[in-house]
Amino acid sequence: MKASRFICLAVILLLVAGGLSLSSCGGEAQGGNTSVGDIDAFREALASDEFTVQEGKLEVFNILDMYNAGLIPSCWGNNAQAPYMVYKLPESPGQTAPNTITDAPLRPENEGLWGDYRLRRDEAIVYIGPTPPECSYFSYRSYLAGRYFPAVGRSQRVFASLGDTINNMTINSTGTPGGKAGDAFEGTTVIITAADSSIEQRVRAALQEAGYSMDVVNTDIIPQSLVRMGLEAEADSFVFIHRVAFFEDEQAGEDYMASAQGTVLRLTPQTVDDPDPFAVPELRVRGTGDASELDLTADVEMLRQAILEKHAGLLATELKTSIWLLEGYDAIQRGIDVLGENRDTGYLWTDQFTLGDDPEEFVIVYGVNHAAFGKATYSNVSIYGFDIKNGVAGVENTSLAGTADEYLPGNPNAKYLYVWKIARDAGGDPDCLAVPTWPGAYGIPLDANCYIAFRAYLEQETRVGPYWFELFYDRAIKFDPR
Repeated sequence: MKASRFICLAVILLLVAGGLSLSSCGGEAQGGNTSVGDIDAFREALASDEFTVQEGKLEVFNILDMYNAGLIPSCWGNNAQAPYMVYKLPESPGQTAPNTITDAPLRPENEGLWGDYRLRRDEAIVYIGPTPPECSYFSYRSYLAGRYFPAVGRSQRVFASLGDTINNMTINSTGTPGGKAGDAFEGTTVIITAADSSIEQRVRAALQEAGYSMDVVNTDIIPQSLVRMGLEAEADSFVFIHRVAFFEDEQAGEDYMASAQGTVLRLTPQTVDDPDPFAVPELRVRGTGDASELDLTADVEMLRQAILEKHAGLLATELKTSIWLLEGYDAIQRGIDVLGENRDTGYLWTDQFTLGDDPEEFVIVYGVNHAAFGKATYSNVSIYGFDIKNGVAGVENTSLAGTADEYLPGNPNAKYLYVWKIARDAGGDPDCLAVPTWPGAYGIPLDANCYIAFRAYLEQETRVGPYWFELFYDRAIKFDPR
């Protein structure tokens, strides 16, 4: 290895000894350096340190189109209002075991790039590029995608997050150096995905040699004790997801999602060092102890009664709401599929039901607007087909604001509540979500089972999703002709 790499690494180690955090992000900044280096110089530094460098992409992944093309087995509970980007990577040098997910049949220019991938324990992935335009929420995170289960003799989906996200409240970027408060949007950031600490430090050294400030660098840790690294068929597969929700400027958001963002590099060291695995990182703790949403119980009951009275001529069936998805670490231990959940939200869902096209058949969802009350940064309601977990339509907290006023005139707490209708045909009702029947995953057939899901993202104090039991669970009533 070249002397320059050792010099830069020594500088970083001195900074660590002096108290500069090299963890993923969050907390107050230790400095304000936001210098952005030279990507070509970074490539040269990596070559000097004997890394094989391959280029990938961070690009939109249209789940519904992928399902309709027969390229994925389900829609994994996609958030109907929040698009996804993923890393699309080439195989590791010498890899023989196949990957399974590519959008090359839809995007021929992506031939040889994969949305899921295997990783040697000493490989790293680096993103250098922009953060999104202003929006309600964004995050970046690696996931355990699939795992081989000897009892069934094949790999099965687990799709579990591997820890906290790097989100708009915690990211190190030019607008939020060192994770301090600032403007997280349309800045420049660097994200290192790695399972080995020594490899991550080598990448940081190359970044610093190329002029990048450590105050804009984040680490997306893969905890090696939870995963099975390697390139063989029985090793785990991984995915990386960039979530974005509700752009302030819709055109700016469309432009951002329409093109690949930044530079994505897969880095493979040419020589194998002694392992230095990352431990499981400390997680941000959900919950503040503030369960005061439950003080609105009497108001929600009055709202429920007003809804039933308005539709007294119809048959009402109250749907039970419960926790839909727990967290990635739970899923990894139990070997279950949690559909790419995210620690930045809590997931609730209702009982299943069918939704016909009779004008007198519809669902009313109601409850506490968690964002208006202050327990979330944003919240939303979505409807899904049960069989393929396809989210086809949704509504978010800003649209829900004020919708309970007509049901509870003069009630000062009505501003914290909401009411929304879900039907096959909105019939001109501005407070109604229309549910299509086609095409394919973009709709839910009339005779198919459905469910409603509720999300509440990012509590301000904790910078992670609210604790489920501090929320007043959203509710739903199914109405049918008598």
